[in-house]
Amino acid sequence: MKIDLSFKVDKEVLEELAGSVSQAYMNLEKQGHVGTHFDVRDKEFSIDKIITKGRVFNISHIKTGEVKVNDLDLSNVEKGDFVMFYSGILKQLRYGSKEYLSTYIELSNELIDYLIDKEVNFIGVDMAGAQKPATHLYIDQYCADRGIFIIENLDNLDLLLEKAFNKPFTVYTFPVNMSGFSGLPCRVIAEI
Repeated sequence: MKIDLSFKVDKEVLEELAGSVSQAYMNLEKQGHVGTHFDVRDKEFSIDKIITKGRVFNISHIKTGEVKVNDLDLSNVEKGDFVMFYSGILKQLRYGSKEYLSTYIELSNELIDYLIDKEVNFIGVDMAGAQKPATHLYIDQYCADRGIFIIENLDNLDLLLEKAFNKPFTVYTFPVNMSGFSGLPCRVIAEI
């Protein structure tokens, strides 16, 4: 069974985003951050990371604040994994809305460092970022500097949780072949 974890971007979403920014460059740069994407910052994506083992964790019971290491059983996380966190925010709020962009269950610095120490390949969330806007760019760069990318706006993580039954699965991550952008749109497919 394959599950598409990519948020489907339709013409209406693109027109709304294009109308919100007036400068042509900003429109072009913003395209890298539409829908499911990862923030590469100033790094390059290695095609060696296209196929990974995935793990998904339910953090939807945490309504405010930070997700810490002791909130989850991360004992099965291994080097090279794609670790995903289901908050339910993408399902609850309209993608791109003010509420969506400002509602976060943050992944704590402690949790991020734990995943970095485990040498995972990706950290995925069904939110606009792994942390609030004040530290969003910092944590993206912090991870990218360590060879780990945060993939935002993942969809259907609730279905993945239901079907995977806390077992590992295969994840295929296909970014658009672009360079020099701070974000890359991507297609993420889980295979159970």
